[in-house]
Amino acid sequence: MAKLHQTVTTLRLFGDELDPDEITARLGCVPTVGARKGAVWLTKGGTEKVARTGFWRLEVKDKQPGDLDAQVVELLALCSDDLTVWADFTARFTVDIFCGLFMEESNEGITVSAKTMENLGLRNISLDLDIYGQTSPD
Repeated sequence: MAKLHQTVTTLRLFGDELDPDEITARLGCVPTVGARKGAVWLTKGGTEKVARTGFWRLEVKDKQPGDLDAQVVELLALCSDDLTVWADFTARFTVDIFCGLFMEESNEGITVSAKTMENLGLRNISLDLDIYGQTSPD
């Protein structure tokens, strides 16, 4: 089985009462993007959007070939390891790590280590996987 072609990984927190400044202060790292509900924010392409809910997102560099485990480890290393902070956030907000998994062939795979899964579990962080199959040539 071939190694997964590419992985894109982001830590995400969502909630109507979410204050990005609180998340930043308590996690000890600056997000890639964040906004309060109703605030105007800019997409990567420069388009203005109104936040339907509060959000805070921290992205790490895409990996090619894919390395989801390394990306999750990197995201968690950037943030506080205080489990009481995570318990508070996961009680009040939706918290996950979003992963885009991009295949180039029909059978590719990836591994997430037991240690990484344990660290996600201790923080009560869900792993959200979107899998994109190989594209057909035009």
